[in-house]
Amino acid sequence: MKIGLSYSRCIRDIVDGKVDINDVLILITRTDFDPRDDKQWAGIWRGYGGGTDDVDPLRMALGGVNPEWVGYTDEDQFRSVSIELWEQGKFHQPRQFGAHPIRRREIWLETVLPNEELEKNPAAKAAWDKFQTVAGLTNVELDEKYQ
Repeated sequence: MKIGLSYSRCIRDIVDGKVDINDVLILITRTDFDPRDDKQWAGIWRGYGGGTDDVDPLRMALGGVNPEWVGYTDEDQFRSVSIELWEQGKFHQPRQFGAHPIRRREIWLETVLPNEELEKNPAAKAAWDKFQTVAGLTNVELDEKYQ
């Protein structure tokens, strides 16, 4: 399971097939919008450069756009991924609560339980073992070093 730390870069990774949407635990984003709202969505799509082949360097320097979606034209795919995650309750937007998080270099964090924690907590170990069994039956890719 993954925790995403950048809305635009995480959605792009899902659209590009680098990350399976079913492997997303939550996105913790710097955004404050509802992807189902047409007006808000239009601002997000335009703000990340979606539907364009190039970004005006002056506009970018002035903070008018983050170019993560430049060159992408399938707006419906980006929006449907966003709505799916939203409706699953996998968006956490701290700005909705007055926080102003900084942009992080990291895009994804892997969620794993260290062996020492598993050995100290039998209930966590049992849950982890069950998760790995279920994950093995689905399309979740397990990292061999955490088994």
